[in-house]
Amino acid sequence: MAIKKILVVDDSPTERHIIGEVLTKQGYEVSFAESGELGVVKAKQDKPDLIVMDVVMPGLNGFQATRAITKEPETAHIPVILCTTKDQETDKIWGLRQGAKDYLVKPINPAELLGKIAALS
Repeated sequence: MAIKKILVVDDSPTERHIIGEVLTKQGYEVSFAESGELGVVKAKQDKPDLIVMDVVMPGLNGFQATRAITKEPETAHIPVILCTTKDQETDKIWGLRQGAKDYLVKPINPAELLGKIAALS
């Protein structure tokens, strides 16, 4: 599956900007959500090809939002890459158990992010 549309879910305007810049420079169509709740809604509405999801957010956190997206029949096919400051191995294992396809620790390395996206294409 070719990845063209990417939804970035992060409560930090700075992180949304940084990740958005990296992706748009590579020709991806990028949309944004500022919360886990909005991320779940936009995943259903926009049907992106990929979601880059923060974990530490108020309200619905990234683990919960990922679980909601990957368990819902209409969005279960959308791969999720968790992108977070949580760098413990247990966090990564938990994230993958929630349905994420990959896990990236902030601050992001653009080449690493793009490599993970290419691996899912």
